[in-house]
Amino acid sequence: MNIVVKDKEFEIYLSAEKINQRNSQLGQAITADFTGEELIVLGILNGSFVFMADLCRYIDLPLSTSFIKVSSYSGTESTGKVRSILGLEEKIEGKSVLIVEDIVDTGISMDYLLKALSEFNPAKLSIVTLLHKPDAFRFNYALDYVGFEIPNKFVVGYGLDYDGLGRNLSDIYQLSTP
Repeated sequence: MNIVVKDKEFEIYLSAEKINQRNSQLGQAITADFTGEELIVLGILNGSFVFMADLCRYIDLPLSTSFIKVSSYSGTESTGKVRSILGLEEKIEGKSVLIVEDIVDTGISMDYLLKALSEFNPAKLSIVTLLHKPDAFRFNYALDYVGFEIPNKFVVGYGLDYDGLGRNLSDIYQLSTP
């Protein structure tokens, strides 16, 4: 089933059921890897909020959560520039920080974020991303947990947006090809 968001047509790519199943697997892996550590789950707004909420329900550990905002997108294209980081109020020094991102494509925002957060001396910085576009990725840092590798196509739904719209869709859709 195709849908229209704003002025573009999208087709189903990942169902809510597949996403939920993968979140469970990621949560189990994170639980095993962070047992005994002081864990802060740090969501990158706006896109990660749905993924982070669902993922945290599958992490069977004491944890705290927080959000920050980083942006490099305009419409369906990356601007190639990170605008800023807003909202880091927690002290992360000496703590294990799990950065939660909806999608890592070029990697520009995450590279910027890793360098900025490292200055606060966390014990560990790890990354979990629901989606990764290896064909668009420009860096060589590790993505510790990846939900799904996808082609370099624009996607919407499950927190991902097109000009602010579509975040509320429970499935993930890709831009239809004419």
